[in-house]
Amino acid sequence: MKSIVIKGAREHNLKNIDVLLPRDSLIVITGVSGSGKSTLAFDTIYAEGQRRYVESLSAYARQFLGQMDKPEVDSIDGLSPAISIEQKTTSKNPRSTVGTVTEIYDYLRLLFARIGIPHCPEHGTRIESQSPERIAVSILEEIKGKEPEGTEGTKEMKGEDGGMITILAPVIRQKKGTYGQLLKDLNAEGYARVRLNGQIQRTDEEIELDRYKKHDIDVVIDRLDPREDKSRLVEAIEKALKKTEGLVYVLHENGEERVYSARMACPVCGLVFEELQPRMFSFNSPFGACESCNGLGFRMEFDPELIIPDRDRCIADGAVALYRNIIDGWRGQHLAAVAKHFSFDIFTPIKDLTPEQYDALMYGSKEKIRMNMSMKNGDVYWSHNSQWEGLIPQSIRLYSQTASEYRREELEKFMRVLPCPACEGKRLKEKVLAVRIQDLSIVDVANLSVSECNEFFMNLEEKLSVKEGEIARQVLKEIRSRLGFLEHVGLGYLTLSRNAGSLSGGEAQRIRLATQIGSNLTGVLYVLDEPSIGLHQRDNARLIETLKKLRDLGNTLIVVEHDEDTIRSADHVLDIGPGAGIHGGYVVAEGTPEEIEANPKSLTGQYLSGKKRIEVPAKRRKSNKFIHLMGCRENNLKEIDVDIPLGILTVVTGVSGSGKSTLIYDTLYRALMKRIYHSSETPGEHDGIRFDTEVDKVIVIDQSPIGRTPRSNPATYTKVFDPIRQAYAQTKEARIRGYKSGRFSFNVQGGRCESCHGDGLIKIEMNFLPDVYIECEECKGRRYNQETLEVKYKGKSIAEALDMTVEEAREHFENIPAIRSKLDTLLGVGLGYIKLGQSSTTLSGGEAQRIKLTRELAKKGTGRTIYLLDEPTTGLHFDDVKKLIHVLDDLVSKGNTVVVIEHNLDVIKSADYLIDMGPEGGNAGGRVVATGTPEQVAEVMESHTGRFLRARLNLEIEPVPVASRAGLNGRRKKAVCAAVKI
Repeated sequence: MKSIVIKGAREHNLKNIDVLLPRDSLIVITGVSGSGKSTLAFDTIYAEGQRRYVESLSAYARQFLGQMDKPEVDSIDGLSPAISIEQKTTSKNPRSTVGTVTEIYDYLRLLFARIGIPHCPEHGTRIESQSPERIAVSILEEIKGKEPEGTEGTKEMKGEDGGMITILAPVIRQKKGTYGQLLKDLNAEGYARVRLNGQIQRTDEEIELDRYKKHDIDVVIDRLDPREDKSRLVEAIEKALKKTEGLVYVLHENGEERVYSARMACPVCGLVFEELQPRMFSFNSPFGACESCNGLGFRMEFDPELIIPDRDRCIADGAVALYRNIIDGWRGQHLAAVAKHFSFDIFTPIKDLTPEQYDALMYGSKEKIRMNMSMKNGDVYWSHNSQWEGLIPQSIRLYSQTASEYRREELEKFMRVLPCPACEGKRLKEKVLAVRIQDLSIVDVANLSVSECNEFFMNLEEKLSVKEGEIARQVLKEIRSRLGFLEHVGLGYLTLSRNAGSLSGGEAQRIRLATQIGSNLTGVLYVLDEPSIGLHQRDNARLIETLKKLRDLGNTLIVVEHDEDTIRSADHVLDIGPGAGIHGGYVVAEGTPEEIEANPKSLTGQYLSGKKRIEVPAKRRKSNKFIHLMGCRENNLKEIDVDIPLGILTVVTGVSGSGKSTLIYDTLYRALMKRIYHSSETPGEHDGIRFDTEVDKVIVIDQSPIGRTPRSNPATYTKVFDPIRQAYAQTKEARIRGYKSGRFSFNVQGGRCESCHGDGLIKIEMNFLPDVYIECEECKGRRYNQETLEVKYKGKSIAEALDMTVEEAREHFENIPAIRSKLDTLLGVGLGYIKLGQSSTTLSGGEAQRIKLTRELAKKGTGRTIYLLDEPTTGLHFDDVKKLIHVLDDLVSKGNTVVVIEHNLDVIKSADYLIDMGPEGGNAGGRVVATGTPEQVAEVMESHTGRFLRARLNLEIEPVPVASRAGLNGRRKKAVCAAVKI
């Protein structure tokens, strides 16, 4: 079949639609948020493809695999095996890295095990196993290299003039003893001379050694000119190796000495290397992992600054944050005894303690301290002498001994993640780190960015020996292939050692995409969810090229996407709508991008054709007050000073990996949290932060779920459920029965159904089949008991109210201002289609973020709040982006500051102020390329964002270099001129 034929799709809000999708094509499904795009792509097409594959397996195999329920669809024909590449983040396991997820690290381990060269970690000497013949050749080559040109083999270079060497066998190395018997035995064996502590002596002489001193004893095997008799040289080396189990010293006439080893051991210190194996280079294996941190690279340790956060305070005033209300407790009396013993008291500020007193308080003392413990009336009831273990050792002991998860969590508040002191965060044993290829260890290679790593391996083969090249050829091919795919999807700035849990959803999705391209599968159906998220416009072309390459291999790609470039590059476009929720679920338009653009019914087509657009603001807001961040140098930031204006909408832009998140979240957010809330989180490295005016709150609005259980829903999160319950409690029937608002909560006993505990569903475990959720027989899925459901407001029970969409609820509760205002904010951000009681686990990241926005809009703000958002346009259609910009404007109009990290050009062009980071990602980024209004940034030649803004703003200007521009204010000139210094 040449098409995928879907008939009667009615999952969720799909309206019994029939769809015909061409195979071996790039298909884009678009439409407004909530219209049913993901339902068709993931919950219908992918779910059925996955279900059919799992059904083909044995019952035994199915018990280990999750099986998807059959979607609500009449039939799907022409379906291929399906692979879903969603926007979910990768493993949060701290052992998972970019290198392990992409399997590149596995190939690196194999490469280093096969052609890596071990070195001694302490002496840096190369370690290799050598035969006697190879050692002899090395000696001859060294002597030949010292001969002046034209004198090879002449008399002048023979005899005692430089060609003679002495072969020594080290039998005793830095050991105590008299060794009289050893010397006698050597003499009996025919060895006439030994080198004793550096001096040549005869073995038949009377030698007395100090038994309490360490000695070196080397047996003189032979003295010869190796150029005259190579076989004698080999024989002498064999005798020395046999005598010492693998070591031989070669002393030249000029006093130089060389050490050779027949084993994989350091010839200087004797450190032995076993045969290199791939598992030795794994930080997930005990054979390679650092023994101190077990391969994690970090350790949780108690931080003195968190235990005593304010050194201006005294013990009596609560300086020790680890303890609460200690002044009347035994801990307070304990500390008072410690203070008295070390000549200070509990009213002395911590900053005034001497270093000795502070160390005693924090780390304890071996001195015996008199402890007098009294009851509240002051009577002493026991006393004893004991050592004081110190606040930090005491915390370590309590943390290791407690079985209480709550207590451990409480103690962890005073701990900080610090690099492992043994491996310095490198995760591997010292010996493993000393194995190198071209002077780089496996960790050095993993710490390179993907682009740098690719360049290293592109040039590596020509630097290897013929033998090494033959061994490494196939491995290098696989490594280069995978690195190339990562670069093609715009991830060249990532390092292979980066923790997978720190990747954004878009980055994780593109890594999985690169992995799939590397697999070279054909005839597969790939379903992707907005792969362009987190990608700058400059890198979009490479992503689209990658998608087309996957298609050209003979695969079908179904991409849920809103990006204009991706839509225009599709072979077939499906526009779902026309609205969201109950108003969506229809196929509004389908065909080529040009056909969609020409279709007047398609909202997407109207934006593509330009009939509808997001207008540029008529006026940009200005601010003369800033937050000043000085000397930011976390990750790839290059000691930059950044001024963020207060009271306006600021958008931070730049290519992927340029340092946007490091600047805003790792540095600004944590610095604000520490300044305003005295947070324990350490901000990214910077010199300081200064405000031109007061800031009282900082709020991050991200795409994390609003709740992790089915009990959490939009009604409870936005707190609109509180006035709804109050409205039911005020009805005549509720007052007669004496019901309070708590009666209408499904989280507490009384009004809820006790059979399902207010869930409405009961989970049935089905062993090798997927878990089945069945409707509660008692309440029929309504969550409440019959008595509670008998109370009605305008003819609707509380369960029916939760089953309403936001639009329906707005009309139903229009006479209650407290409910109406909250629902209006949900409608304002385009969420009128979601149900009030819809489980939070079914909401997308974009929907969760907009619900959080409405919660903030509903609050009575102080006007001095800073809101930080990371790509809020994720999952938003052109029309939804327009609504989002209005919401952000509403926040700013209340006097708040909104800082957004964004790639969407419609949001960027609507900003009051831009901070453009770059110019590239990774090490080539971390600078401020340009700042100012969108029009001003568009003029900057060095700005990649500016280049795309010029087209979006329809600016017909000739961009000029930053340095030659005039009319910039001092602050902005300093910021943008950083680009020309690159």
